[in-house]
Amino acid sequence: MAKLPPYTTTGERIWHYGFRVICGLIFLFLILPVLIVLPLSFNVEPYFSFTPGMLSFDPDAYSLRWYKDIFRNGMAAPDAPLSWAWFADTWNNAQWMRAIRNSFFIGICATLLSTALGTLAAIGLSRSEMPYRRLIMSVLISPMIVPLVITAAGMFFFYSKVQLSQTYIGVIMAHAVLGTPFVIITVTATLVGFDRSLVRASNSLGAGPIQTFFKIQMPLIIPGVISGGLFAFITSFDEVVAVLFLASPEQRTIPRQMWSGIREQISPTILAVATLLVLLSIILLTVIELLRRRSERLRGITSS
Repeated sequence: MAKLPPYTTTGERIWHYGFRVICGLIFLFLILPVLIVLPLSFNVEPYFSFTPGMLSFDPDAYSLRWYKDIFRNGMAAPDAPLSWAWFADTWNNAQWMRAIRNSFFIGICATLLSTALGTLAAIGLSRSEMPYRRLIMSVLISPMIVPLVITAAGMFFFYSKVQLSQTYIGVIMAHAVLGTPFVIITVTATLVGFDRSLVRASNSLGAGPIQTFFKIQMPLIIPGVISGGLFAFITSFDEVVAVLFLASPEQRTIPRQMWSGIREQISPTILAVATLLVLLSIILLTVIELLRRRSERLRGITSS
């Protein structure tokens, strides 16, 4: 921590340290629910509260029971010996494993679609000759602003008319719509520092638009594209409202399974899954931060 200059007044010193205390309290307020979920996921009892054994750090009060339940809940033969047949059983029949499989499949497909559409839209909106740029940008990022219930309800009525409701394609398209604004904003921010003279130089040397994009633009904006894709993936992975409106039981994702678990069968398995999702979010956010720093280095921006 940098030292305060000697001419700092008493009031400025109070505000300097008081501001850090306020930020620390806000951070604690935001992170405290996550910190509570982590130890509760190891509770040996089927409770959503700390037992006396957990508070006294009794080893017998902690267990991996609910993490094992992710693989075993719904299996035809959960007590069978560990073999390829056991893995096939949990892959095809376990409720949580089906939800995990659906979440990754839908999330990856929606991310690829939203990344492609969002990158193309950001490149078009970054051109000065693009007419009505502000209006188009407002329309494209409207899924971030319009209440999600309204967006999901509109998608439900539209997809029902075109026979896309309760299909994988419909859920993927809905998640792509919700993730595309994040890609547009991230790639647009990356293109702010892009040197347009590189494109003009490529055109003057005879390269076409497609070759210029893949050889000149894409290598420089790829950190922003990947960051936007990761944001789109997180949006799809955490989405539950659109799934409630559009998905059938076959397209049940992890958030939908957690919602059902809370309403129908309260089980600390939800806490175990939540812990795994927190770890996944930390990994993705770390990757995004590393890509952001790499993008700044490529654009010649140094941290102060």
